Amino acid sequence: MEEYLSTVNNVLRTGAYKPNRTAVDTISGFSKHYQVDVSAGHPLLTTKKMDGFRWNSMLHELVWYLSGEEHIRTLREETKIWDAWADDQGRLDTAYGRFWRRFPIPDADDALPGETWAGETGTKWDDNPDVDPSRWVNEEGDGRSTFDQIQYVIDMLNENPKSRRLVVNAWNPGNATVSTLPPCHYTFVFNVQGDELNVHLTQRSADLALGVPFNIACYSLLLKIIAQRTGFKPGTFSHTLVDAHVYCGDGDRGEWYGENLDELQEKLYAVQSRQNDVKAYDEVADWIEANAPEGATDPRGKPYDHVPGLLRQLTREPKQRPNIRVADKPLDELEADDIELENYESHPGIDFGVAE
Repeated sequence: MEEYLSTVNNVLRTGAYKPNRTAVDTISGFSKHYQVDVSAGHPLLTTKKMDGFRWNSMLHELVWYLSGEEHIRTLREETKIWDAWADDQGRLDTAYGRFWRRFPIPDADDALPGETWAGETGTKWDDNPDVDPSRWVNEEGDGRSTFDQIQYVIDMLNENPKSRRLVVNAWNPGNATVSTLPPCHYTFVFNVQGDELNVHLTQRSADLALGVPFNIACYSLLLKIIAQRTGFKPGTFSHTLVDAHVYCGDGDRGEWYGENLDELQEKLYAVQSRQNDVKAYDEVADWIEANAPEGATDPRGKPYDHVPGLLRQLTREPKQRPNIRVADKPLDELEADDIELENYESHPGIDFGVAE
């Protein structure tokens, strides 16, 4: 997908050296944005292998988000991506779906004077007295109330599709400041244009090699799922990356990038000026491997330095996008097996280590 490759290229050419909390350093760029036409086929990357267990992992993660669960007991059977941040009982101190489907509503005694909240008697909603916001309120077993943001979006798309308030938020400041891993892709907005449904995702922290390809596939699929249940055509997936970064290794390997970033970026600008000579990115990757100190790997033996792998990915021509089929069934009954990937072809996989 050209939009993704262009973003990777831009961050590597213009980004700054930036150590971070993981102890694996990064090359980081600020506020990158692109759009993808989802109607042209599902934007699952084809410049590296993303089907098989990778696709299966993404499917189960999205279904888990939509379930509203705060633990990973069922998710753990299909993917291990959340194990590092869960406690011994499989619970997470932040869980995307828990806020998508069960965002906390303050108790009446905790609300500030003048505030109104869904579930209160006489609450207005979009100045429409026929809309009762209490239908999106869930009463939790411990007496708390929560708000179902996803069901609200679906209902409003059916009743008031011109609304500009179709926002889903996974960021709760009181939780995020103390969470082991607060949401990276933390808010998204649905918007109707004509007969098309679009979605804009804002992501505070974006791992370009590993995380972003999953985010593109996941939210484009979510767009299709919501569009199918509201009678719209899937339109555009729009993505803003606040801190878009490429991991470049720890210790001496990471520091080497800090010391040699100017030279690396001069080489990348030179490649950019050699139109249609994308194979020259291989030469830059070879230069790194010949000059940088030995790099560490994650427990699976995959390199923490993502730069050479991404440079080699930039040499690959994207293949035709695949299609997906989603079973027409109620959202709360949707399972991973109800979603099929069709006609997917890709280049070989690339190894990237996970910085935790």
